[in-house]
Amino acid sequence: MSSIVVQSFVTLDGVVQGPGGPEEDVSGGFPYGGWQFDYDDDGTVEAWEENTEALLLGRRTYELFAASWGVWSEEAEGFQGELTRRYNRIPKYVASRTLGEVGWKNSYLLGPDVPAAVDRLRSEPGGEIRVWGSTELIRTLAEHDQVDEYRLLVHPLVLGTGKKLFGDGFPHTRLALAESRSTPSGVVVNVYRRAAG
Repeated sequence: MSSIVVQSFVTLDGVVQGPGGPEEDVSGGFPYGGWQFDYDDDGTVEAWEENTEALLLGRRTYELFAASWGVWSEEAEGFQGELTRRYNRIPKYVASRTLGEVGWKNSYLLGPDVPAAVDRLRSEPGGEIRVWGSTELIRTLAEHDQVDEYRLLVHPLVLGTGKKLFGDGFPHTRLALAESRSTPSGVVVNVYRRAAG
């Protein structure tokens, strides 16, 4: 069995939009792109990514990743090179109603029935299937009880605007806290799994 793991940078007010750069996601006139770079995750993401066996992405996140990790040099120093090599080699599964093809190597469209395709992925032997960004996809996964774990890096920051991970209308979800700790820069690392019962 594989597990679906949602990983996200999030603000205190629940915003997940545009953490990685000024132009990452400016939809809705979002003015705070790159907000995550003022904080250190204390190597948490690097450690988590060692367990990533596949990516599961919505269309927008897939296109963003393909235009960065998909073209960056695998010879880059440090974590960027390591993650570029990993992301190029592992399968990338894309949920999209509009894409007809995907060009980044080892990428596959899930087709029209995303929940059924994800059930098949989860039933196969493997490890962690990582979900980054992709708020609409995450909502669909939650509606079908397909998220096994949420790993949230909560930043001590309130933006007051932007897309939220758990926005209005998100399905009722009961979780159990599996891990919680803070980094020197004040980021709280919380890991949640399905609550029993």
